[in-house]
Amino acid sequence: ASTHCHIHMLYPYRTLYSWRIRSRSFTQVKCMYSFIYLLLLLSPSPLLFVRFRWVKDGQQFDPASDPQVLTSEKSGTFSVVSGDGPISKYMGKYRCYASNELGTAISEEAQLITENTPILTKEKRQRKTVEEGDKAILNCNPPSSSTPPNIHWMDKSKFHIHQSDRVTKGLDGRLYFSHVIPSDSRDDYICHAQYVTARTILPKEPIQLIVTPSNSVVWHRKPHLLHPTGSETRVLALRGQSLVLECIPKGLPTPSVTWQRLTNGVLSTSRTSTQNFGRWLRFNSIDESDQGDYECIANNSQGTAKHFFTVTVEAAPYWIKKPASNLYAPGENVRLECHAEGIPTPTITWSLNGNPLSGLDPEPRRTVHGGTLRLGDVTKSDTAVYQCEASNKHGIILVNTYIHVIELPPQILTRDMKVYRVTQGQTAVLDCETFGSPRPKIHDTLELVLSHAWVSQLVNGSLQISNASPKDSGSYMCSVFDSNLSIAASLDVLNRTVIISPPEHKRVQRGKSVTLTCDALVDDELRFLISWLGPLSLDPEVVGIYICCRYPHLLSDRPDPPFNLTLTNKQSRSLTLSWIPGNDHNSPINEFVVEYEELRSRKGHWQFLLNSSGDIQQVKIPLQPFCNYTFRVTAFNEFGRSEPSNPSETYRTPPAAPDRNPEDVRTISTEPGVLTIAWKEMDKYYFNGPGYQYKVMWRAAGHRSHWNQSAVSSSPFVVREAGTFQPFEIKVKAVNQLGEGPDPILVTGHSGEDRPLMAPQNIAITPVNGSVVQVKWVPVSRDSVQGHLLGYKIYLRRLGPQDMRGIRVQGGHESDNGDSWVVDVSGSNQVEEVLEGLRPYSKYELKMTAYNSKGEGPFSGPHEFDTPEGVPGAPASLTFDSPSETSLTLHWSPPRDPNGKLIGYLLHYQESNVPHSLCLNYVYHITLDNLDPKIFYAFYLSASTSTGPGESIVRTAATLLDGGPPSNITVTAGETNVNLSWVAGERYRNVVFYIMYLNKNGGRWEMSEMINSTQSFYQLQGLQSGSQYRLSFLFNNSTFWEKEIKTEGPKGGFATQGWFIGLISAIVLLLLVLLILCFIKRSKGGKYSVKDKEEGQVDSEARPMKDDAFGEYRFVTGDNEEKRSVSQPSLGVESKLGSDDSLAGYGDSVDIQFNEDGSFIGQYSGHRDVPGAVGHDSSGATSPVNPMIMPPSYPGVPNSVTGILNRGN
Repeated sequence: ASTHCHIHMLYPYRTLYSWRIRSRSFTQVKCMYSFIYLLLLLSPSPLLFVRFRWVKDGQQFDPASDPQVLTSEKSGTFSVVSGDGPISKYMGKYRCYASNELGTAISEEAQLITENTPILTKEKRQRKTVEEGDKAILNCNPPSSSTPPNIHWMDKSKFHIHQSDRVTKGLDGRLYFSHVIPSDSRDDYICHAQYVTARTILPKEPIQLIVTPSNSVVWHRKPHLLHPTGSETRVLALRGQSLVLECIPKGLPTPSVTWQRLTNGVLSTSRTSTQNFGRWLRFNSIDESDQGDYECIANNSQGTAKHFFTVTVEAAPYWIKKPASNLYAPGENVRLECHAEGIPTPTITWSLNGNPLSGLDPEPRRTVHGGTLRLGDVTKSDTAVYQCEASNKHGIILVNTYIHVIELPPQILTRDMKVYRVTQGQTAVLDCETFGSPRPKIHDTLELVLSHAWVSQLVNGSLQISNASPKDSGSYMCSVFDSNLSIAASLDVLNRTVIISPPEHKRVQRGKSVTLTCDALVDDELRFLISWLGPLSLDPEVVGIYICCRYPHLLSDRPDPPFNLTLTNKQSRSLTLSWIPGNDHNSPINEFVVEYEELRSRKGHWQFLLNSSGDIQQVKIPLQPFCNYTFRVTAFNEFGRSEPSNPSETYRTPPAAPDRNPEDVRTISTEPGVLTIAWKEMDKYYFNGPGYQYKVMWRAAGHRSHWNQSAVSSSPFVVREAGTFQPFEIKVKAVNQLGEGPDPILVTGHSGEDRPLMAPQNIAITPVNGSVVQVKWVPVSRDSVQGHLLGYKIYLRRLGPQDMRGIRVQGGHESDNGDSWVVDVSGSNQVEEVLEGLRPYSKYELKMTAYNSKGEGPFSGPHEFDTPEGVPGAPASLTFDSPSETSLTLHWSPPRDPNGKLIGYLLHYQESNVPHSLCLNYVYHITLDNLDPKIFYAFYLSASTSTGPGESIVRTAATLLDGGPPSNITVTAGETNVNLSWVAGERYRNVVFYIMYLNKNGGRWEMSEMINSTQSFYQLQGLQSGSQYRLSFLFNNSTFWEKEIKTEGPKGGFATQGWFIGLISAIVLLLLVLLILCFIKRSKGGKYSVKDKEEGQVDSEARPMKDDAFGEYRFVTGDNEEKRSVSQPSLGVESKLGSDDSLAGYGDSVDIQFNEDGSFIGQYSGHRDVPGAVGHDSSGATSPVNPMIMPPSYPGVPNSVTGILNRGN
């Protein structure tokens, strides 16, 4: 099992790190921690006793009690090792709790998922046939996984399928063809699913795409969308995530795709980008500003197709302000602020040491108001860890806040006797950092200096001296009240550098020397450098201006932030904001930018308000009622922007009645009889007062009746029993406790739709050609639609060819009856459609429906029509026989797609650059004579209908040459057999020959069965071991090769013992008896003469051999069928020849003759007839195109055990 684990946890004084684990046999869930800085100042003893516990799916989970789980001694980490039990039982949601003497912290909830590594199931290879110009979609459907795979379409050579605006991969992994062309035909479209986390790539079965050329391709087709379907798609996206909108069109020429935003008409190029040849619109990090309506437009020269997307953005909780951990002294008041945002608005809950406050006993000193927790007059027992958790339907976030109530003696952390140096006019800051609980209070002994306006004490205890002068130099003392702690610091204010004697103008004669002087007054503590700027050329004729520069010099930088923000002229709808610019650092301020934060509805989000030029430090600001405003100002110069100023004081505007109404008022009714009114909810910033609601008003359109109204707090609003698709006038007004908004705009909408009641009428079908028809109809009435008419659907079903009797089918190729598909005709004004991709000479049934957003209406009556004939496809097969060296017989089968009544075939072939053409009647074979046996011929065969000839099948063939007996025979002797092998000629016709063999130890001449020259191998069996044999090879009654061999001697062992031989003989005898009984039973107890048997053999020779079998034939007796091997010996009595070792001595006792084909025609051994062999003309022909065909073997003397057993079967 492989696992995923995403865990991020916080512990007392420690932080858990984030881990991701995927393993087949080992799963580790970690619970780690690190020290918090503040605690380094305290006693470390509580850190040594941290206790961990786990909660799984709300129940306590003890890893130590599970034998399959290993735990860590120093942390809460546990590991699950694959053992006897399934690892899937550990799937669930986990929280880790870490506790010590100072409190308990908890982690965020983490989910552990286990799953098997994806595997492929066995599938059939797909074959898809598409007509040229039509669209095509290749499906992938990879195994599902918690992590969706990456899809790659590749060929069998592992190269990516080339993609373009015509061929595109969709988000669903499918491969879309806007239209197909002949070059798209291939059999290796392979979908590879890449599972990144599993490190696995699964290749699916190859898909074969066949593009059939068409003589009737419509080269101009208007666009339609393959994906998505329908007219509108609603998309929900989460803030911060990426989103891709997809539009994949079909059409010819290939449509282009453009995108636009309908909400404000502007598509942000910085926030969006188009990909995948314009088919995708990507949002990399979506937020609320991207919410709205979008439209994709597919366009080519024939028209356009559109699809609308409504994008709604929601958000998982995210922090606006986290409560801070801190030290407190007894008696102090604690205020923890925890604010989070999200859509929907998150719910804030507080816990104490992991226990929800709602489940604890009430504590008068502890109060919670929303995200703010107050704890008054704290004591040491209030030391704890508080958890703030924000949650909505999209997620949960949690933060642990450490509150430590302790008394610590004050300390001064800044080192003593520190020296500060500044130049006259600069600002000096003397640090005095302290630590303690309660926070130490400090004072300075130079009270006279503190009384000056340019000297101030900062909140952190530091002393700030602005526009320092030499008289500010001296010693300063920082001390803590009620203690003897103090430090001293020295300030040195250095004089500015001043040029007291600048260089004077000089006139000098060419070639003479000149001296320029430059004297400067510099502080004794500074090092200085004087440099000169003048002409870059050293030519004595150059006259220029020389400048003396003094160092240290002034450096320019971005300005300091403005300060002392003041609010004046405060009114309900405006105020005046003024400020003092900060130091411009020798670069004039060009611009000020004013921002505001509204604490009621937009806290934590600073919004741009206005900008002003650098010479203006006062602006009038418009305000909105019922808001809490703070402002800040940022300065800009040529070096950049300053840090924002400190926020101004908060100004609260009084409430007022709304001054605007919600926008985008519309109906989104989906159920019949229900009116659903929706609108874009207003920002809280524009509520203008408490008790904000929406006043919804509606009435039937066309009637000046009384308005129905209702007050609600959010969109949408539902009205029941409103009728089916009835028009209504609707208005939505904003109201609060102080009054109503202005009169809203009147909008007309409709109640919910229902399916159409009628089907299109007067449907007329006109064939354009064999694969294209035009359909026209009368549109349905508006009242019967019961909604907005979106279009029509045409249902087509192929019933079969027009006349099965008129099409002679061989092999059952015409088997595609029952094909059906649906054509979507979008648009309410459509009254005709051109249907393409039909099969010629076919009978079709057509039905139509009208549809709206609710669905389809009833079907129209079926309309049958016929498509005219077209050109046929290529013949299904073309094979060859070669009766002689100069002739070929062609055999073929009709096309799988006749597309009409076949009237004949057209055959083309070429010989010595002389083309030949034959027009053939409806036949399936033809013999061509007088061919040249030295060359190969290319044959082009096509079928014809009344429309014309179709595609040709192309094959190459040559005639077969007359054969002869084999040469270069290899002989290998065994103990009781001899193996013979030779190389058969590829283009040579088969001949037969025999082997005569004589045992020279004393025996007679014996003859083998008939042997074919195309066999390439033969085994002569039934020989005596350890004997010398003479082999004579006969062809056409003459010997063409002789050979003497000796079989191997018998092998020793118990097999040569008499008792073993006797046992085997008894077993063989018993088997023979059983075989004879079975043979008698199969023959129904009857007996037959030798003559009947031979006649049966002759009958078997007259039967043809199987085309696809090598050396086999069929012998049929009733319903039974037997198969025999060509190398199997004939059945008959053993021939007894003379003991002489030549054929001459054999002639006294037997008369042997051979026909021209090498078969015996005489008698031997008691005048037994030897069956004749098939002649040259009856032997199978071997062709470079056709498989090799062997002639049947004939009954003869059995030379092998196999032959005997087969005869018994």
